[in-house]
Amino acid sequence: MSKLKKLLVEDWVVTFLSIPLLIIAGLATFLPKDALKISADLSQSESWINIGVLFVIALVILFVGNKLLSRPLRGLCWSFLVVFTVSMLAQLTAKIGFIKAWGFEAVFFSVIFGLIIRNAFHIPEWLKPAVQGEFFIKIGVVCLGATILFRDFLAAGSLALIQGCVVVFCVWMFAFFLSKKMGVDERSAMTLSSGLSICGVSACITAAGVANTDGKKLSYIVSVVLIIVVPMIYIMPYLAKFIVPMLTDDPTIQSQIAGAWIGGTVDTTSGVGAASAIYSEEANKIAMIVKATQNVLIGVVAFFIALYLSSKSAGDGKLHRPSLKIVWEKFPKFVLGFIMASAVFSLLQSCEIFPDFASKKLAETAMAKNFSGFFFSLAFVCIGMDTRLKDIVSKENRNILYTFIGAQIFNIIFTFFVAWLLFGVVKPALGL
Repeated sequence: MSKLKKLLVEDWVVTFLSIPLLIIAGLATFLPKDALKISADLSQSESWINIGVLFVIALVILFVGNKLLSRPLRGLCWSFLVVFTVSMLAQLTAKIGFIKAWGFEAVFFSVIFGLIIRNAFHIPEWLKPAVQGEFFIKIGVVCLGATILFRDFLAAGSLALIQGCVVVFCVWMFAFFLSKKMGVDERSAMTLSSGLSICGVSACITAAGVANTDGKKLSYIVSVVLIIVVPMIYIMPYLAKFIVPMLTDDPTIQSQIAGAWIGGTVDTTSGVGAASAIYSEEANKIAMIVKATQNVLIGVVAFFIALYLSSKSAGDGKLHRPSLKIVWEKFPKFVLGFIMASAVFSLLQSCEIFPDFASKKLAETAMAKNFSGFFFSLAFVCIGMDTRLKDIVSKENRNILYTFIGAQIFNIIFTFFVAWLLFGVVKPALGL
């Protein structure tokens, strides 16, 4: 019985509850093409069917999770209906043409709408049962693992992999060091550093889930990421057009340096695609490869964050050499779900079990990404509903903003040097 109780904690429960979602994603090629996708065109009956199915799936998962975790079930359906409706509004808003072009993601509007509800109206007791941001985040993280395949490491190429590892490590460490100097708490510093150095929102959410970052601070960091990326989309390609031609006359090498630079500095994948396309088609290709390399490092960084935190004793906050037992007890179990999802989907793809195994974009990982984005949106609605505006404008949050800007400037300079060295010097010298 005691062993069973150890499994009835949120980390294990969300991991087990994610399995049906991953099974559905694994069968994506056998489902209708647009199954479970949220479309901006609500005039089609399929759109409403998909929304209804997603509502039922999420409600069942939340109900079973609450039951296993001995949380209140009364009023859960009506409470979740409100959270779900706000999440749908956020996702539909993000699909509006000009908003999508600016790079704002659904989670940004989820936070905004949640904040409006929390600060403009009183949150009644009946609305609180489904406001479980951490629960939804962890499910989203596990599903996100299925989108990261081992083949992406191999396809990225050696230079892109080297740049990804060097940039992520150095920028992460600089951002973390600067955060500490600016008085940002350790867990928020880990979240900020991960988002800035890897891939924006997804990295922020994954790192925050592992580090158990305060939800209010997470929502602020995500908002900063999504706001800063907008000018970056336009600044970076024109900055590259101004600087890179000074280094070489070869237009191909110019595009590769620019692509590697943009891919390593613009924080969101969609932003990288938009910014690099402004420069050239070749730059777009290199930028997306570099960004894909950084994306797959989410799991690696999450693992080391978890290992670092588990090496701290409960009382003195100092680093110790922990026993395997202590590491296991403190290690976030949903991260194991993230790793296992990545391993299983990678194995199914490499063993040619997925019908579309040779495709560049798998239907299976696309559906897993849809599930991940959907649960992240639910999570940020909850975080917004649980956040007061005065918490956002606190001194520490202002320090987070200043830290992010300072670290981003370092990121731009450092990544430029690495991109030039690898794609402007090493690659031509080796004749690659």
